[in-house]
Amino acid sequence: MKKSDNKKDISRRDFVNLSANGVAGAALMPMIITSCSRIKGANDRISVAHVGVGERGSGELYGYFLPLKEALNVAPCDTYRSRRDKTAEKINAFYKQYESKDGICKTYLDMDELLERKDIDAVHITTPDHWHVPAAIKAARAGKHVMVAKPLSLCIQQNKLLTNIMKENNLVFHYGTQQRSYDHMQLGLNLIHDGAIGEIERVDVWSPWDPGVPSPVCNEAPVPEDFDFDRWTGPAPLKPYCPERVTNISSWFNYDYSIGFLGGWGAHPLDILVWIMKDKVNGSYTCEGTGSKWPEGGLYNTVLNWDVSCRYDNGLLVHFVSEDYAQKCNMLDHRRIKEGDGTTFYGTKGWISLSRSTAESNIPEIDEKLNNFPKSKDGWIQSENNTMGKRFIAAIQGKEQPLSPLDEAIISDTISHMGDIAIRTGRKLKWDPLSGQCVGDEEANRLNTREMRTPYTV
Repeated sequence: MKKSDNKKDISRRDFVNLSANGVAGAALMPMIITSCSRIKGANDRISVAHVGVGERGSGELYGYFLPLKEALNVAPCDTYRSRRDKTAEKINAFYKQYESKDGICKTYLDMDELLERKDIDAVHITTPDHWHVPAAIKAARAGKHVMVAKPLSLCIQQNKLLTNIMKENNLVFHYGTQQRSYDHMQLGLNLIHDGAIGEIERVDVWSPWDPGVPSPVCNEAPVPEDFDFDRWTGPAPLKPYCPERVTNISSWFNYDYSIGFLGGWGAHPLDILVWIMKDKVNGSYTCEGTGSKWPEGGLYNTVLNWDVSCRYDNGLLVHFVSEDYAQKCNMLDHRRIKEGDGTTFYGTKGWISLSRSTAESNIPEIDEKLNNFPKSKDGWIQSENNTMGKRFIAAIQGKEQPLSPLDEAIISDTISHMGDIAIRTGRKLKWDPLSGQCVGDEEANRLNTREMRTPYTV
């Protein structure tokens, strides 16, 4: 297609950046679907649907997937009509400009109807937390590969069902913990696996905890015309609508939808723990913890801050805390830059500490290697963070193994849930990964499950 002479020519990357900036501030939501007919490329391409195109979902779509020639983005979806329509317009404009193809889009109210489409190969899920695994189960049953945003599940029970369906259908699962794709994280993994700090004896893990806003009171209000609140709620209990209930923060800190940042942010540094030490953290352990919840009376009611210890049968100790506890117990004293989340591995020869934008060691030659990356003026490592979509597509095509597979996502997710349950029960718990239950504790095991509202069961 010949471009107008007076039209400024922009690159594929420029288009993606401009599009992502245009949706900043939109809230993350799931489930209403707009599908675009598949456009055949010269080579076989992976056709991807995007379930949830709020702030995070659209950002990943434009940054992770739209620039990829190996992928064809065919179905933006959301419970807000305005979001799905706007996203479809951007995708269609992109393909029309760069591939001279006109997108033919149709909106869907029902994800199940979308999943009946045979041309969809994969589903990228960035809904509120309580929809992550149910949406993935539905997609997997339909034979679609899935990439799921963190945290994984609302309860441990759902993970078992997803595992079985993924295996039965021989599908690729990809967890949205993008820190694995960063070069300094990969270097840290290699150094630890090569024995640079000796045998690992303990690991400290910390993450942000406080969103910096008070818990709001929900005053019932009319549901906006372009929003399907029932589908947004999905399998969770249906409560009165108010604008504050369906924000990002409410979906992160209301126990109907999430277990708080214990899972939502903790998923990132815990994932690095599991990635590097899977063989040592996939067995039985005891878990105990203390913490506090949000003040009563508002929408937010998850565990707010935490101090959790997991002692594995092999002797490894994992201390998992919120950032405020990390500061109180001097957990960050060893670091020059006290980043808000991280994972420090203590070995018999020394330590390595890995965070999203920093990496340090008390062994000078290792510290020099970890810091031999481009940095900002403030000392933050500048990592390329838009490779997760590429890695997902490559795994589907059989070009590489999944970077963030389901079994590892479940290990880190379970640590978060065990911490939450230990705090709620006030007891030391014993986790048995073979049975998928807490040993001899019926109350704890009841907290491992959640009822699902009809008709949104799986």
